[in-house]
Amino acid sequence: MDRPFFHNPILNSPYECPSKHWELDRNGQPTGQVVPERRDVTLITPIPKPKTQQANQDVLTFDQTAAELETKTQQYEVAQTISGIRRMVSEWRVLPMERWRVTPETARLLDHWRQHRFSGIRPFFC
Repeated sequence: MDRPFFHNPILNSPYECPSKHWELDRNGQPTGQVVPERRDVTLITPIPKPKTQQANQDVLTFDQTAAELETKTQQYEVAQTISGIRRMVSEWRVLPMERWRVTPETARLLDHWRQHRFSGIRPFFC
């Protein structure tokens, strides 16, 4: 059985907003189909199914773990936080350079990395 997800898991460029993703079934397993939109915020890790199923195998659920860590004064709203960051980054991407609210040196550097046409592989900084 061909498993394109595991041969080529990265579909998007690190320089642009994601525009597609691998579809996952209700168990978090890749279906092999590409969906032409950004994935909703969910914290999952697709892994190949084991060849043999072990009894009482624990499942790692980030949302559940975050909820267990919450107190009255500290809330972990992971999906809302990530969605908010995505929205702010999208808004920032379309701002003209004059409104980036960074130092002139940083503005020149960011503009260079956005506009320069590299002769080889474009560097990626994170």
